[in-house]
Amino acid sequence: MRLRQLAVACSLLGVLCVPAHAEDGDIGRDTLPANDGWAAEGAGTTGGAAADAEHVHTVTDRAGLVRALDGGSDTPKIIRIAGTIDANTDDDGDRLDCADYATGGYALKKYLAAYDPRTWGSAKPSGPQEEARQASAARQAERIVLPVGSNTTIVGLGDSAVLKGASLTVRNADNVIIRNLDVRDAYDCFPVWQPNTGGLGDWKTAYDTIGLTGATHVWVDHVTLSDQGHPDAKEPTHFARNYLRHDGLLDITGGSDLVTVSWSRFAGHDKAMLIGNGDTATGDRGKLRVTLHHNAFESVVQRAPRVRFGQVHLYNNRYDINGDDHRYSLGVSTESRMYAENNAFHAPGRVEAADLVKSWNGSALHQSGTLFNGFPVDLLAIHNAYNSGSERDLTADVGWTPTLHGRIDSAREADRAVARGAGAGRMP
Repeated sequence: MRLRQLAVACSLLGVLCVPAHAEDGDIGRDTLPANDGWAAEGAGTTGGAAADAEHVHTVTDRAGLVRALDGGSDTPKIIRIAGTIDANTDDDGDRLDCADYATGGYALKKYLAAYDPRTWGSAKPSGPQEEARQASAARQAERIVLPVGSNTTIVGLGDSAVLKGASLTVRNADNVIIRNLDVRDAYDCFPVWQPNTGGLGDWKTAYDTIGLTGATHVWVDHVTLSDQGHPDAKEPTHFARNYLRHDGLLDITGGSDLVTVSWSRFAGHDKAMLIGNGDTATGDRGKLRVTLHHNAFESVVQRAPRVRFGQVHLYNNRYDINGDDHRYSLGVSTESRMYAENNAFHAPGRVEAADLVKSWNGSALHQSGTLFNGFPVDLLAIHNAYNSGSERDLTADVGWTPTLHGRIDSAREADRAVARGAGAGRMP
């Protein structure tokens, strides 16, 4: 029986099938278990499990990875990453840095002088230095933006597979699996200054570590995502704003749908996960159905996740809040319907339970079984009691109840399991 048909059969029988191996120990042939979150809906998610021998690749450098990805083709394929691959390399494998991408006379010093708000004002940057920045950014994008097509599985071999400096982009593709991989430091050499963002202006970066846009049936499992190598906290300040170099760790936007993210680790980052990228993106209604379970969010400032429109099931996740810059964990935005149960939060004394939820035009949040520093709390009641009138009260009725999921453990049990098992190199 074909793998996607098997997934459907298991779903109809109401059983949770374990990942199938066509070859002993070959996780590249694994398929998403039936009922394992939204990505199991319908035909399920099998990635490249149907690939023939010609389309099973083991890659050790950027050039090999690019060939294996085949321009984002739909051909079933399994790509095994061995060791560390650096996307910022040329065709000969030599390392590239930001100076190698700069063109047209771009220089940060000149860019800062040209668009200093004290002299430039609040207009959008334009002119020679902005044109040079755009041309330089395009050169970097050619190297680091790696398109992932339909029917693709990308897995790390062993416990130390790393993809460094890349932005894995799943755009308008279906049936994709990414597993057992440390994906880090999608570093933008050429952030753009946006004078009117947030009232004071801000720097905007271009690359998500993994970005889903118009993607369907995607399973991300045992993946570690971080800024390791170039943390934004160590970047300088320009125009009184942190010179950010990273965008999202895993953003799910543009009508993406039927996504399961499991047993993954999000670490050392500002804006971790955006589900739905705009309040006016009404075409997202009925889409952005995402399951997040058994993930670790460590030293994440915000967006863990922030949701617009989507039906998001958030269960058995662990949050370790560190640092002085935490803003919120769960973002409830326009028409979002987040169903959160049995999650565990750890935070220092200066962070209170009231700091965990933030709402922008949101109306509802289901939460149950939450632990905060080992004690049960009602995040909904706390949010409504302490939002100081700046945010409207949320109701508990999100209009749906999740049915596609495996066993839901207590927050205490899941807390321990996630600490031991989430992230790359920790496959069971």
